[in-house]
Amino acid sequence: MFELVTLDNGVRVIMEELPFVRSVSFGIWVKNGSRYENDQNNGISHFIEHMLFKGTRRRSAKDIADEMDAIGGQLNAYTAKEYTCYYARTLDTHFETGLDILADMFFDSVFDEDEIQKECNVIGEEISMYEDNPEDLVHDMLQYNIWQGNPLGFSVLGCPETIGQFKGDTFRDFIRERYFPENTVLAVAGSFDKAKVRGLLERYFGGFTRRAAQDEAGVCPAVYTKGVAFKEKEIEQVHLCMGYPSIPIGSENAYTLAVLNAILGGGMSSRLFQSIREERGLVYSVYSYNVSYADTGLFSIYAGLNPAQAEQVVGLVRDEIRLLLKEGISKEQLYRTKDQIKSSYILNLESSSNRMNSIGRSVLMLGYVLSPDEILRRVDEVTLERFQALTEAILAEDKLSMAFVGNLDGVEADRF
Repeated sequence: MFELVTLDNGVRVIMEELPFVRSVSFGIWVKNGSRYENDQNNGISHFIEHMLFKGTRRRSAKDIADEMDAIGGQLNAYTAKEYTCYYARTLDTHFETGLDILADMFFDSVFDEDEIQKECNVIGEEISMYEDNPEDLVHDMLQYNIWQGNPLGFSVLGCPETIGQFKGDTFRDFIRERYFPENTVLAVAGSFDKAKVRGLLERYFGGFTRRAAQDEAGVCPAVYTKGVAFKEKEIEQVHLCMGYPSIPIGSENAYTLAVLNAILGGGMSSRLFQSIREERGLVYSVYSYNVSYADTGLFSIYAGLNPAQAEQVVGLVRDEIRLLLKEGISKEQLYRTKDQIKSSYILNLESSSNRMNSIGRSVLMLGYVLSPDEILRRVDEVTLERFQALTEAILAEDKLSMAFVGNLDGVEADRF
């Protein structure tokens, strides 16, 4: 069962006991990411995430690593467009040690100037590595062109020009602006005693200073801009990403969209995989996926292919979508897909890390958590009529955008 409480300072805490495991996963979720940046500080959220591992007043970077390794725990973090998560996973007997390390990093990192310079070089290499991976780059390129001029299209990593300007005070000022109690969620999932854990969280986070009341500036609404973008890379393949405007996080159509994604390109039995890879052998990888944000979303289709076959593959994707729009799906396929989604969800419940991620992100972005039974019920409520209506709303031909990265030999812009 879940327990959602709010500390006196406004920090929300979501806990879920999993008595069948011996681990505990703990995450600090902050509603901050690249969407809250601008042209001058793009990349600062991700850079802060890195710097929290570089030493506190009590611990050096090596101390942090050594102490976590000594208890066999895992410590990590990641930054997305709308949130950042710092998390640890330990045996239940070592929870307090992991919590002490993570809280120390969160509240007392020193942002040493020498460490900043070294980490700037590290992130510069991360950016270069990303640029050298067109299979990843094409997804960001599609979003950059769709959300033109909006921070939602910014790279989470930033760019060399922005990250090279950051100093310790730059980070501290940004943290004061974005890291505050009402913007923070603590999520705990696994084997633990709720009363004891709540007491520990009060001790470690109860002193988190509440900022002066002020109106949230929020985010600039993202407007979908249709288009086709190209970027040349000296490689053998061309990587393609096709996109359609989709639904925001928390939409009542979320589970209907999960069915659509599973049927169209969500796995090896999907229509795109069977048609383009299995039947014709034109690609190694082809799949679809959806990302939802606070106020919008993007449904995307990816394929890596020989540039000479780009027009054919795009045509086949469009053909499968037209067929889906025209004929829909059968009751049998709907039931089979819903069972597939429910089975995958239930299997994921067995991981304390997956549960912590799910409940933490849900409380941060939506303010609530759905129980497993409620989620299964909502999957069951997907009907053929709802499926068809959503498919027609999202996969409209006049809303299609595309991005190509890689070998553009023979990939002619006017054909797309």
